[in-house]
This record gives sequence, structure tokens and C-alpha cells, in this order.
Amino acid sequence: YADAVNQYVREFGNVARVYCMVIPTAVEFYCPDTARVWTKEELPVINGIYGHLSDSVCAIDVHAVLGRHVAENIYARTDHHWLPLGAFYAAQEFARIAGVPFRGLDSYDTHAVHNFVGTMYRFSKDISVKNAPEDFVYYKPRDVEYTAIAINYTLDRSRRRVVSETAPAVKPFFRTYADGNGAAYCTFMGGDTNLTAVKTSTKNGRRLLVLKDSFGNALPGYLFYSFEEIHVVDCRYFTKNMKQYVSDNGITDILFANNIAHACSARTSTSYNHYLTQKH
Repeated sequence: YADAVNQYVREFGNVARVYCMVIPTAVEFYCPDTARVWTKEELPVINGIYGHLSDSVCAIDVHAVLGRHVAENIYARTDHHWLPLGAFYAAQEFARIAGVPFRGLDSYDTHAVHNFVGTMYRFSKDISVKNAPEDFVYYKPRDVEYTAIAINYTLDRSRRRVVSETAPAVKPFFRTYADGNGAAYCTFMGGDTNLTAVKTSTKNGRRLLVLKDSFGNALPGYLFYSFEEIHVVDCRYFTKNMKQYVSDNGITDILFANNIAHACSARTSTSYNHYLTQKH
């Protein structure tokens, strides 16, 4: 994974600054001692990845940031993702390192999907998870204009390969889900199977490319005050040539934002390398 990030520095270091954010999972902070035998500490792995990064890559230490907020609702209880509040603290740290403006939550409107039960019930089939719903709280920025343009992908049966895609069209960045809907994490861009570009009223010449998995979906909505444009690419689904895309869109900043499972997956790094040479 570090080698893939370093390759992007070699390709784009003259035109864009490259950042690497490896996101820990809830296991790192909340795993009961009785279950520790089933897992391993994540911080040594994150530090190991960062230790192999080029000096030209800016590592974003969100482990320490999240660790200071473990008493808050930064990870879901009923879903494998973090919650939007956790992503807020991570985005704040990224903005600090990137040297761009960033606003506190008092600049956002708070919304909630009540009685949310996410993926952990489907994974575990444990009725105690279903019987302990939570609120999915997210935040929409005020006083900034933004337009999201998306290309939506259709996948094959394996859900690993894009078989068709739509023409670019204006789509809502924030989707609305009713109380009790287990897909509430798809509030952001409707999920992973798209390529989304957000144009904002922030005119500072900074154009960000976020290379991410589903954890990264919750980050861009906090950066509309920070960047003129934000382009969001999922590590599994990208059909263009990355060199051409960075050039065509005048990208100035590239953020790798993957949870530790994806950072440790050979498929993730292979995909990132492939995108540098693939033909559209």
C-alpha cells in the first residue's frame, strides 16, 4: 500500500501534494478484552505503513485524533463504519495538514436517521444488535454553494467489475433516508459505485482528489469550505486513466483515505497502480 502511494508521488509530485490517511476501525478502540484474541492491534500496522512512505507523502495521523474522542459517538455500534462525527475529526486533521480553511460543526445543520441498524446485524445475525438501534447523525454545511456531478456504475454479479456507466449528471451529494433504514451510511453520494465531482463556491484554486473506500465517503462533506473542487474515486471502481484524470481536472491535492482492512488488501494497492496505466 505504501509503495502504491509512493508511486503517485513519483507520478504527480510536481503538480499535486499527496497525503495518506489510514483509518482504524472500531475494533482498535472498543474491542472487549475477552475478544482481543480474535484480532490484533492496528496502530503498529498503521505506523508500519507510514514508516514506508516517501518523505514527500504527508501522513495524516487520525489514530491519535480519534483516540482523543473515544467517549463520543465516532463509530457506529450496529455498523462496521465510523460515524460522521468520527469523519469530522479526521477531516479537521487533514485540513490542518493541508493548510486549507476548515469550519466547526456550528457551520452545519444536524440531521439524524433514527432507529438505525446497520451491517453488523446482517453480518452477525445476532438479535441483540437488531434490538439495539442507534441514531445515525450527519451534518450538512451551510453558507457554501456546492454542486455534485456523478457518473454511476453498474457492476457485474460478482460486484467486482464495472460493466456500464451513466453519463455525468447532477446528483444530490447528501441523500435522505427514512428512520429505520439500514442503508443510512449511503447518505453520502448514495454509496461507493460512482465517480463524484463536487464544485463549491470556495475559490482558492485547490482541487482535491480523494482515493477511498466506503469509510472515505463521509469525509468530503466537511471539505466544501476547504477546496474549490473535490473529486471522489473509490479504490474498487474507476474506469478512467488516473494520469489523464488528474491532468484534465487540474488536481492540486491527492488524499488516500482507506480503512486499515483496505490498506492491507493487495487488491487495493493493485487497483491504484492499475489506474495509472488503464485505458478508458
